[in-house]
Amino acid sequence: MIDTRRLRTLRAVADHGTVTAAASALHLTPSAVSQQLVALEHEVGHRLLERDGRGVRLTAVGRILLGHANEVLAQLERAGADIAAYTTGTAGEVKVASFATAIGLVVAPAVSALREKEPGIQVRVLDAEGDQSLTMVLDGEVDVAVSVEYRGAPAEDDRRLSRIPLYAEPFDVVLPRGHRLAGTDGGGPITVADLAGETWIGPYPGNPCHDVIALACEHAGFTPEFAHSSDDFSAVVALAGAGAGVAMVPRLALRGTDLSGVVIRPVEGPQRRVFAAVRRGAERHPLLIPLLDALHRAAAALRHTPPD
Repeated sequence: MIDTRRLRTLRAVADHGTVTAAASALHLTPSAVSQQLVALEHEVGHRLLERDGRGVRLTAVGRILLGHANEVLAQLERAGADIAAYTTGTAGEVKVASFATAIGLVVAPAVSALREKEPGIQVRVLDAEGDQSLTMVLDGEVDVAVSVEYRGAPAEDDRRLSRIPLYAEPFDVVLPRGHRLAGTDGGGPITVADLAGETWIGPYPGNPCHDVIALACEHAGFTPEFAHSSDDFSAVVALAGAGAGVAMVPRLALRGTDLSGVVIRPVEGPQRRVFAAVRRGAERHPLLIPLLDALHRAAAALRHTPPD
């Protein structure tokens, strides 16, 4: 019989690419992870991993087993959710990982609403970028991730996750006052192609917004030159106001930011799509159902709020 703990280990290695990284995520030693993988190979009678440079990758049999592992682990999540619904009701702690803007826009309002309706649910919030939060959910560090679409993100049909769309927002271009595009066309939309050849300010590589911006520029036929990097959008706006370059910033991230030194222009195309994600099967857990509903309601209210 296959040990489900070893299936979790196999999935962690597949997600992280190395035994060391998987061990860190699972709070185990690399030796313990290696022992579990060897035992799993003995259980199935086939090699599951092979060397790939400094890391490892799944063999054909490993990929087959991983597909079944995702289904088994999702079913275990569903079983845990059903048992919790029967035995405990809605009382306990839920951990949510979210990027900063979404914490202010949807997570905090959801927590406030939940305190009124479900006082037995205690929500613990951790600030994490979208790519980090999804990994934290898969590794079991948190229960819910509020994340964004980005290049390399798990697909919508990924069998490890269940996703709940929350909201989508356009990007705006932040320009120094006096920029050649600052006052053209009566302040209407510009295209990404209009920004070719500019010096850029933006998030660090790995930040999902960096990926959205880079991909939009690639589709427009150029590679942006990022001379200045910050994951803090207020810092990005301040640098643009100082004439250091141009930037593209998600529109809702500009709320509450001092825009007196810049000109904001809408740009056609790129959007930040925000969603909540849980391990597949866990969406039925009685602690998560009210929280996911509160997040959905907060996002709906956000969609009906007039822009600044």
